[in-house]
Amino acid sequence: MSPLESGRAGWHRRAALLPVGYLGALVVLAFAHPFVPAWRWLAIHLLLLGAVTNAIVVWSAHFTAAVLHVPAPAHHRGEILRLVVLNAGVIAVFIGGGGDQPWVGVGGAVAVFAAIAAHLGWLTARLRSALPARFVVTVRYYRAGASALLTGIPAGAWMLVADAPLRTRILLFHAHINLLGWVMLTVLGTALTLWPTVLRTRMDSAAVRAAHLALPIAVTAIGLLAVGVLAWWPSIAVSGLVLFATAVVVTAVPAVRAARHKPPESFAAWSIAAGTGWLLVALVVDASTLSTAGSPDAAADRFGSVLTPLLLGSVAQILLGALAYLLPMTLGGGPARVRERTAALDRHWPQRLATTNAALVVLLLPTGPYVRIALSFLLLASLVQLLLPVLRILLTDRRRPA
Repeated sequence: MSPLESGRAGWHRRAALLPVGYLGALVVLAFAHPFVPAWRWLAIHLLLLGAVTNAIVVWSAHFTAAVLHVPAPAHHRGEILRLVVLNAGVIAVFIGGGGDQPWVGVGGAVAVFAAIAAHLGWLTARLRSALPARFVVTVRYYRAGASALLTGIPAGAWMLVADAPLRTRILLFHAHINLLGWVMLTVLGTALTLWPTVLRTRMDSAAVRAAHLALPIAVTAIGLLAVGVLAWWPSIAVSGLVLFATAVVVTAVPAVRAARHKPPESFAAWSIAAGTGWLLVALVVDASTLSTAGSPDAAADRFGSVLTPLLLGSVAQILLGALAYLLPMTLGGGPARVRERTAALDRHWPQRLATTNAALVVLLLPTGPYVRIALSFLLLASLVQLLLPVLRILLTDRRRPA
């Protein structure tokens, strides 16, 4: 292995510890939650602000360099600084929101805002300096997603210190902008090149055109949704959700054609596919909730029914699928070692995938508290089944010779 490859593998190994660490903390919280007053809030933010945001910042930089053909950097000082600031802010937000220290949380939100703003600046600089590239639209998705998060962060910070009549509208705005804007725009942009790579097949000929078409649709949808929940015009908000679902379908059509040509055969592929399906389910549930709630307070109270398919069904499954594919690849070491790592992460994957999605289906039904607790432990067990080999790879590969 060359020094460049070794350095790149070392960087990705260290960077992967960040989302994996937050997912591990989520497992710990699942057992300790009776002793944590704000455990639901903390669980949501461990997944989204901790695991997902770190994964997006690291992997969007990786994909940006790849699609724009940016030379590999000699060092990662700028990226390390952004991640340090980001995670210092994330921890402060956790302390503020979970420990009744609101102004500490506001300071953390400022740090997260600064890190994402710097990330957006880095993306913009790479885009301006790059030569024309076929997949440049991917970076435009990343920029739109980062811009959405910079809009959603102040709303979250405001909720830490204010308790006003508009709070539920701000909550709905914050949740939708961050989930559909920051997370899902990034997912849609990444799927353009990641999906056919995961399937190990050629990209559908219409995929790039579909990505170009879907981006303005999705951005318009998020704008309508933001205005709709803030002003409490449910019909406008629902139209935004319908438009966003349209953007998802536009990008999914060539993805489905690619899957028909080369059916999914791995945990990564099936997990990403399942996550995309749950995204559409979540959008339908969300539209139904907003259209029938009658008031922002009622919509906020019922938003938990949206979070189950959106967070557990879509976001978590897409994150874990991407992790299962990208980790073996980015650590390098040659085809044999990549296959060895992939096999370790794919072990028992049909059982994990079936358990996860069956539990999610039942969670959407009206069930008793003991059933929901049992299903939650099944979901937790599936997560642990993946995290253990991930940690083994990250810790043992570091000691193996190149």
